[in-house]
Amino acid sequence: MITQDIRPILSALLRNRTGAVLVAMQVAIALAVLVNAVYVVKQRVDKIGRPTGMDIENIFMVSSTGFAVDYDNAATTAADLAWLRGLPGVRAATLSSSLPLSGGGSSNTLYQTPEVKGDGTPMNYFDFDEYGIEALGVRLVAGRNFRADEILPEDPTYSQPVPSLIVTRALARALFGTEDAVGKVTYDGLGRPVTVIGVIEHMQGSWVDWDKLDYVGLLPRRAFGPRALYLVRTLPGQRDAIMKLAEAQLSASEPRRMVQYVRPLEYYRDRSYQADRNMAIFLVSVTALLGCVTALGIFALATFNVNVRTRQIGTRRAVGARKADIVRYFMVENWLVTTAGVVLGAALALGVGFALSRAYQLPRLDLYYLVGGVLVLWAVGQVAAWQPSRRAARVSP
Repeated sequence: MITQDIRPILSALLRNRTGAVLVAMQVAIALAVLVNAVYVVKQRVDKIGRPTGMDIENIFMVSSTGFAVDYDNAATTAADLAWLRGLPGVRAATLSSSLPLSGGGSSNTLYQTPEVKGDGTPMNYFDFDEYGIEALGVRLVAGRNFRADEILPEDPTYSQPVPSLIVTRALARALFGTEDAVGKVTYDGLGRPVTVIGVIEHMQGSWVDWDKLDYVGLLPRRAFGPRALYLVRTLPGQRDAIMKLAEAQLSASEPRRMVQYVRPLEYYRDRSYQADRNMAIFLVSVTALLGCVTALGIFALATFNVNVRTRQIGTRRAVGARKADIVRYFMVENWLVTTAGVVLGAALALGVGFALSRAYQLPRLDLYYLVGGVLVLWAVGQVAAWQPSRRAARVSP
């Protein structure tokens, strides 16, 4: 029965094709934008939701800077750490050379030979003492932690060689493949040997947009002053209260230094991903708006066709057409218009997806998203045409 209606419907559309062509083009553009926007949003959501490897919900940072001539950084940081570690609810506290997930940090390149040949393997590194692993909340899966006697003193010139290193599993694989990394020797940029003594399961470094974000190494070295950056990990639910205590104590305990900020590590993660989050929100908003505009276009076309065909509808009713026949006629008509737009939009979506993947090194558009977009546009077209079709069926013979 539906196939019998298609020929007269196509004939009617061809006689008044301007509106149908415009709506089909609108559907095509909507499909291309919808599919690619949703795919890009999915990439951003996956990026933001990557596991950090750290107990990030229970970690906060304290930054302080000494400004007086007689400020003793070593004594002050020792006293601060002793006080922080003695607080009830604190699991661990340490000095850090930089902040994970902050967008700022230090990097080096490791080599397989002391001659420093080849491209090497990049590494984002952090200076910690023996409490670093516990303060980060990362999991040691091979080897051991630093001992207290292995921690090197402050070295502003970075001239003292670092004999040992703890690496992430990703960095270990980049350096040594599937071999056991513990006990293996690698070389820094000056050709000095560094022995891997431990491997942690996973940890994200400083730069969330870097494709080697998890190439992280921990070095046994005290960060030098006069700036001190404390990383403190608390028991669950006690972070905010201990943050307030730490800010008050450190501000009052040493008048020759200034506490610059006390912030949760989540602050830096959220700030680093802000551009990705804003892009996702923007694309979702634009896609929703475009979907509404497309539905309004289909609704307007169906309403227009009903209004200009009132006499024909009444004539069909008078010669025996049922209300269901009138509804089916307009629903099929709008389905044909939507389908034409969907076919054009599918080709446009694939072309846009290919261009985006080439320009921004994104994965190729997954066809599941295209199929989903087609089904959504078909559903939107039918829903938008339903009310005008019902109104057409109410025309009196």
